[in-house]
Amino acid sequence: MKILLFGKNGQIGWELQRSLAPLGDVVALDRQGANGLCGDLSDLKGLERTVREVRPDVIVNAAAYTAVDKAESEAALATCVNGLAPGVLASTAASTNALLVHYSTDYVFDGSGDRPWEEGGPTGPLSVYGRTKLEGEQAIQASGCRHLVFRTSWVYAARGGNFAKTMLRLATERDEIKVILDQIGAPTGADLLADATAHAVRQCARQQAPEILGLYHLTAAGETSWFDYARFVLNHAQGQGKVLKVAAQQVQAIPSSAYPTPARRPQNSRLNCERLQQAFSLTLPHWQVGVARMLDEIL
Repeated sequence: MKILLFGKNGQIGWELQRSLAPLGDVVALDRQGANGLCGDLSDLKGLERTVREVRPDVIVNAAAYTAVDKAESEAALATCVNGLAPGVLASTAASTNALLVHYSTDYVFDGSGDRPWEEGGPTGPLSVYGRTKLEGEQAIQASGCRHLVFRTSWVYAARGGNFAKTMLRLATERDEIKVILDQIGAPTGADLLADATAHAVRQCARQQAPEILGLYHLTAAGETSWFDYARFVLNHAQGQGKVLKVAAQQVQAIPSSAYPTPARRPQNSRLNCERLQQAFSLTLPHWQVGVARMLDEIL
């Protein structure tokens, strides 16, 4: 099996290089590309040429425009990378009979209510980022290519920056920390996403069953707020002996309205992952398991 991976140096892409390696030959590209191949999702012609030159069995797109607030002022670039590029990859995958794997987001929903969103739920993005990610999903579905699209939320990894590292830094530098209480989701490790992806790709290759293709929700189990997530991080750090100026019990809860941002965030980012677990016989671990493991690695 030949696999073409875009976004190799991102949080998910880095883990995918590990998880996909046992499945076959992985050609991994970052934005700069390599050996004349294009990895820049803003270069639509280059993307098509690269897919046709590599002729992979599987295309995995882990690249995206993810600067949520900046996208409000860079809508054209976000549209190209998140909306048009997946469409190009999908149409090329359709013509070469490749499987396309792509990642989307809870931001395609409006964040209303308190029930976990299902795959067929009504979309209503609140931001340019969410709108462009939805456009990417729709372009893939319209192409007719064989595809797996995984919507996820609150992604973190030990490599690079993440919310937990920010909380740890602030807790050692500041005298107080205020964190949003009314946004709910599931912190999801890039390693979990990569491992579940490899499992799904392997199963699709073995079964060749069209009914297991399509759109899925993929997050860690359970739910939390950013406020409780921060307290979990600091509690764990304290348990490991880290000295903090702000202890977990001193973190202050604030509403989203007290922390305005250029792009609106969905308050309800819960995603129902039952369809994925049934289709691929997966058990998704609780979010605390992955976060604790990540913290043990970075502390």
